Amino acid sequence: MEQLLNLIDGELRPAMGGGWLDVHAPATGAVYAQLADSDARDVDMAVEAAHRAFPAWNALGREGRSAALLRLAHLIEADLDGFAQDESRDNGKPLALARRVDIPRAVANFRFFATAILHFPSEAHLMDDIAVNYTDRQPFGVAGCISPWNLPLYLFTWKIAPALAAGNCVVAKPSEVTPLTAYRMSTLCKVAGIPPGVLNIVHGLGPKVGAAITAHPRIPAISFTGGTRTGAEIARVAAPLFKKLSLELGGKNPVLVFADCDFDDMLNTTVRSSFTNQGQICLCGSRILVERSLYARFRDAFVDRVRALRVGDPGAEATDLGAVVSKDHMEKVLAYIELAQGEGGRVLCGGQRVQLDGALANGWYIAPTVIENLGPQCRTNQEEIFGPVVTLQPFDTEEEALSLANATPYGLASVVWTSDVKRTHRVARALQAGIVWVNCWMLRDLRTPFGGVKQSGVGREGGVDALRFFTEAKNVCIKL
Repeated sequence: MEQLLNLIDGELRPAMGGGWLDVHAPATGAVYAQLADSDARDVDMAVEAAHRAFPAWNALGREGRSAALLRLAHLIEADLDGFAQDESRDNGKPLALARRVDIPRAVANFRFFATAILHFPSEAHLMDDIAVNYTDRQPFGVAGCISPWNLPLYLFTWKIAPALAAGNCVVAKPSEVTPLTAYRMSTLCKVAGIPPGVLNIVHGLGPKVGAAITAHPRIPAISFTGGTRTGAEIARVAAPLFKKLSLELGGKNPVLVFADCDFDDMLNTTVRSSFTNQGQICLCGSRILVERSLYARFRDAFVDRVRALRVGDPGAEATDLGAVVSKDHMEKVLAYIELAQGEGGRVLCGGQRVQLDGALANGWYIAPTVIENLGPQCRTNQEEIFGPVVTLQPFDTEEEALSLANATPYGLASVVWTSDVKRTHRVARALQAGIVWVNCWMLRDLRTPFGGVKQSGVGREGGVDALRFFTEAKNVCIKL
């Protein structure tokens, strides 16, 4: 059975305690690998290695760091099919999705930040004939990066790429549920010319490894993507230590469908925004709000399309939805569907585990589920389910649509469907969300700020926002 090792100081190593964690394939439920069960001792070793490596890595300059990251991007791209197969096996997502989205986006993350650092601007401010001020942005040394299981390599690289490009070394923890592509990437670092200690990947459980990274006195900044509850715990520990924090947390994203939309385009995209990656994307639309005059037509057409989605073998080209990531997560999602029915919801389609045959019989599959007849304050419409489950709610006015959209403690993303340009601007401005897509979904420009409001997070990632987070700004004032 394959053993997935830590990358510390340029070497692949087992955990110092010698323990191992089982890694499951969601499609079959079977254990296929063992993961290093690391703890604070491994984190300490990684931090020491990162601090030793920092002066030389920073001294490479922007062009030297850019070249190394571009080499790593090229190596991942050259092995795209291998990475995609690992991602599908590890996460349960359709192989076609990993090939089309996850791995190309991971490559794009490295390339974007490797070149963005070459153009990272500095500000200057003249005080008439008195003085000139300029902003000097320098890396702070070692960054802690903790990433989730839903888009494993995609979001792992979204953090480590800007941290490394800015000149920091990194101690990173991928999810213990989906560690395979982070491990595969770690085997390429030496070939890419990443010096030992620059990127350290420590595997293991959140309460052991993630907590040790968060509390470590020599890691001054933490970038985390994951659940709101975990983000709150990270903030509780990190705040008294005055660490920089970037927290990209949960979402309960609304999709606002007005009667004047392009119906066919809206329908095609809303099916995709609801169920891509089994609904396990923080940006998926989980609450669909539809103008009442269009509601019946939308509901019937949407349910027909959802019933036609194919749940099956992640490796099959025809599969639309693969397995959810774990048995525990499957049971959590199914419990929410049962809760919705207890709250008075009517399941229009789905609502049950899908049992496949043969080697896939023990896999963790859920039928895409659509529920109506639930009020805005019920738990099903307030809490993040993070699975293939959406609710439908009608509205009569623009004001009511906004009230429903903003009626949760989350504020990550939203989607608006309308052909009215004036309404586009009014609604986008009034939505309490960090991202508003109008007549589209998941159209991403890596230069733009990414993040949420309310319980969806703190800070912004992407573009210059990420490079600013991973540097410290120093004002230099020179009297003329």
